[in-house]
Amino acid sequence: MSDTTYDVVVVGGGPSGATAAADLATRGYAVALLDRDGRIKPCGGAVPPRMIQDYDIPDTQIVARIRTARMISPTGRHVDIPIENGYVGMVDRENFDEYLRVRAAQSGATRLTGTYTKITRDAQGTHVHYRDKTSGETLSLCCRMVIGADGARSKIAAAEVPGGEKIPYVIAYHEIIEAPEATTENYNPLRCDVIYDGRISPDFYGWVFPHGKSASVGMGTCVDGVDLKKATADLREASGLAACKTIRREGAPIPLKPLDRWDNGKDVILTGDAAGVVAPSSGEGIYYAMACGTAVALATARHLRTGMAKDLKLARKMFMGEHGQVFKVLGAMQNAYYKSDMRRERFVSLCHDVDVQTLTFEAYMNKRLVKARPMAHLKIGIKNLAHLSGLVSENHV
Repeated sequence: MSDTTYDVVVVGGGPSGATAAADLATRGYAVALLDRDGRIKPCGGAVPPRMIQDYDIPDTQIVARIRTARMISPTGRHVDIPIENGYVGMVDRENFDEYLRVRAAQSGATRLTGTYTKITRDAQGTHVHYRDKTSGETLSLCCRMVIGADGARSKIAAAEVPGGEKIPYVIAYHEIIEAPEATTENYNPLRCDVIYDGRISPDFYGWVFPHGKSASVGMGTCVDGVDLKKATADLREASGLAACKTIRREGAPIPLKPLDRWDNGKDVILTGDAAGVVAPSSGEGIYYAMACGTAVALATARHLRTGMAKDLKLARKMFMGEHGQVFKVLGAMQNAYYKSDMRRERFVSLCHDVDVQTLTFEAYMNKRLVKARPMAHLKIGIKNLAHLSGLVSENHV
């Protein structure tokens, strides 16, 4: 066994871990980024303009620019929502995650490939043990801090952070397919389709997201016993994509709620999916993962300087201070509308409202609730109550 000493070891090289590693390395800390390599998370790949700007994402990583979102109800009705004054960018996680890991290395982080096994401690410090991918040897890294960026069912969270084993999640599955050459009624390379249909997902949604020459088709659910592959096959059939060549298949848990605590008060802090920062209702995670990585890097750097446990809590405080209200609203929407096809039908009807469309995408593009239009919010609230109470029929548009 050999030990190399670092200030920080980041376990997991997805968007959150890679962002935290790059930030800390840029600040001059000795950082190791440990990643399993070869694992690609199932993800629609949508990223907002704010993320592209905030994190200086190059055009080469944007494989498509979406101009319209289509919401499809259980009865097949749809609402096309134009994305005005901008676009939703699409990335392919196979290339995007590696780009972020390379950028972390260029910032000064040491990249290591292997599988995390455990954390131990002795008089010399905290030791991260892993199995090296190339040699198969069990090695360890000595450090002052560990950042757990190892996903929704984080081994680090379960072992090191109180309550870390209790994170709720959906299981997501998607297939990356070759995109059809021609635009059809069911597929448009400039449009994301979101399918609210209990036959595809009884408690979440399905999606068809273009990626330029390819597309992501998938769904998610919390319900045990759902055949994810069959549901995705049914979605491909309904979308006219059954004959398209399948490039790869991926499945993984997606967290539904931020953990109440992200650190152990000493030498471990969580980030990204391990901390539970995926938006309810939408399942959006890439931007929030990177924003979380930034907050965790700042808190970690402060803790390394002061040694004070309270500094580690700064990460969650910062993140939830900016995004907690959005998560609360989206969580309430998911609880209200995802429980039955009748409610999903009403939700799609609500999406016909121009104020709903405008405020939804203003919030998505800028990653904050829009407060400048109080009468629009009041109007939406009244309509929302009417739909939930049944005062508006599901056929009302």
